[in-house]
Amino acid sequence: MSPADAETRMQFVFALRSQGVTDRAVLEAMEAVDRADYVQGVFEQRAYEDTPLPIACGQTISQPSVVAIMTQALQLTGRDKVLEIGTGSGYQAAVLARLARRVYTVERHARLTRAARDRFEAAQIPNIIPMTGDGSHGLPDLAPFDRILVTAAAEDPPSPLLAQLRVGGIMVLPVGQSDAVQTLIRVHRTESGFDYEELRPVRFVPLVEGLGRDE
Repeated sequence: MSPADAETRMQFVFALRSQGVTDRAVLEAMEAVDRADYVQGVFEQRAYEDTPLPIACGQTISQPSVVAIMTQALQLTGRDKVLEIGTGSGYQAAVLARLARRVYTVERHARLTRAARDRFEAAQIPNIIPMTGDGSHGLPDLAPFDRILVTAAAEDPPSPLLAQLRVGGIMVLPVGQSDAVQTLIRVHRTESGFDYEELRPVRFVPLVEGLGRDE
């Protein structure tokens, strides 16, 4: 966001605060990443509305307040190795990259991966590693991860992803059996298992196995 957009920036941050985002580092990261860089065409002028917007391959870019809430729920320390499932436009990964040591992000649509990689390079973000793959399986060769963020809804937390979360780590994801009824949950991995915490109702596209067609 340019310096000339001070009023827009102030309204944007106020909207995030009104939704319960209080972490200063998260608010600063959200303010620093220009959402307009991650949407295209006619939707650029709506980039700072708190609403999801369509992107290619039938996917969406999440509304900013949800991005911020999920980021805040991860409780990032600045030293974390993060796995994101569902790159989409790359907006969420760009926010995470300002708060984590490294972000691995997996997208099932190669077209979206390529577009996100171009955006990361243009923004000179060196600590994001985007790749195309089946996110439901995670990245076992690179596990364990300190934090895992899933931006698509499954009926239950996928067991391969739970297995890739280190002890003491946190995973945040939406769960639900339909598009209409989903809950954002936070999972803490302990020495003895997993603790689950419900955060708020949400709506996300479903987590789909396999690779998408490269439209």
